[in-house]
Amino acid sequence: MGNSPKKAHRGPGMWAIRGQISRRNYWLLAGLGLVLPFFIWWLATLSGDNEIFLPKPWSVVTRIGTWWQEDALWDDITISVYRVMAGFLLSALIALPLGLFIGSYRAVQAFLEPLTDFIRYMPAVAFIPLVMLWIGIDESSKVAIIFIGTFFQMVLMVAEDVRRVPMAQIEAAQTMGASREELIRLVILPSAKPALLDTLRVTMGWAWTYLVVAELVAANSGLGYAILKAQRFLQTDKIFASMMLIGVIGLLTDQLFRALHRKAFPWLYLRG
Repeated sequence: MGNSPKKAHRGPGMWAIRGQISRRNYWLLAGLGLVLPFFIWWLATLSGDNEIFLPKPWSVVTRIGTWWQEDALWDDITISVYRVMAGFLLSALIALPLGLFIGSYRAVQAFLEPLTDFIRYMPAVAFIPLVMLWIGIDESSKVAIIFIGTFFQMVLMVAEDVRRVPMAQIEAAQTMGASREELIRLVILPSAKPALLDTLRVTMGWAWTYLVVAELVAANSGLGYAILKAQRFLQTDKIFASMMLIGVIGLLTDQLFRALHRKAFPWLYLRG
């Protein structure tokens, strides 16, 4: 008698390690993950009417509408986006080549990495008095704080991305007579590009976290400044509104980076 056919083994589905889920399930779970905290927030506000400590979600939405109509919300969003982007782009402009050299050359790593490690543990807020003294209190000082908060972390992450390029690729190119310049331009940089774009995405998030710190420096506009001003007047709903707006802008920026990553490196998203 022949062997009876075995039933196909069903794996753990979405709970498999690095398993795949359908796009529909992904967006359902993503939506649930976003909605659930707001639902818990709404439930928490049902127990009392003291909105100084915890405003109702609808009060926050109303505050955003009033802010838009009466308090130039668009101007606050625009100036905050400018400060974050300027600090982030300046950081990337210097950190990318510097991290590339630190990750590629041991001598450069020995010379610069300990110093970078030393400075990156210094809190950005501690630099505010020096920034005000050296640069002043105009827009450049706010950009400088965001730069300081992201630059040193970015340098080390870029260097680590470069060091993850397999040595076998470098040795293969060397046996074919590639020069140092060709190794960096044709081997190391192309291999590290996906990781580098991910590093930029992560450090963009850090740039947004330093916005409130940057707008401590004699600011009179911006989302971070709005949080500090609302704190003085116990306008908790405006604090929540500012935080939510920063979160929405950050989420949109993050999704743009993810879309760019998929567009630039589609082979990384092919299913096996």
